[in-house]
Amino acid sequence: MGADGAAGPDLARFRPYLQVLARASLGPRLRGKLDPSDVVQEAMVSALRVIDQFRGTTDAEFAAWLRQILARILADTARGFARDKRDAGREQPLAVTVEDSSARLEAWLAADGSSPSQRAQRNEDLVRLAAAVDRLPDAQREALTLYRLRGLGLAEVAAQMGRTPAAVAGLIKRAVHQLRQDLAPGDPG
Repeated sequence: MGADGAAGPDLARFRPYLQVLARASLGPRLRGKLDPSDVVQEAMVSALRVIDQFRGTTDAEFAAWLRQILARILADTARGFARDKRDAGREQPLAVTVEDSSARLEAWLAADGSSPSQRAQRNEDLVRLAAAVDRLPDAQREALTLYRLRGLGLAEVAAQMGRTPAAVAGLIKRAVHQLRQDLAPGDPG
């Protein structure tokens, strides 16, 4: 990966991962004003612009580098809204939110292996999980993201989505069921 140009395909592979983090990082005030896909696209363009500055060698280092770019873009965007008197100043610092969402996503895979092959497998699983979450129907993806990655309770998710807690629980249950099917051993996707 790095300056030899091999990072191009890897960058595209990380798009679903960044999408999940962007969705999880936008609070309710910014979510209505900002499309996570736009933020991810801007992060991808920025990453391509400075790809020669990436010095890591692993997928984990590349993911961390991309997270930093995404967090910077989210923070800059939030500052822009604050300058425009849109009261984004009450939001939790976005770099912290991106890191927290990433840690929750990685914890979901909770394999405490420390060998290089186990870390590589966990990183590959993380990318597959993010891609599977990205393929979920919008309502399921939003409920799961708010509940699992933002760490909100069912009542809070229900309030943000304008649904009952029972409806949100059903969305989360269907989302988890779909993810289990998508990520079952032997499934190439």
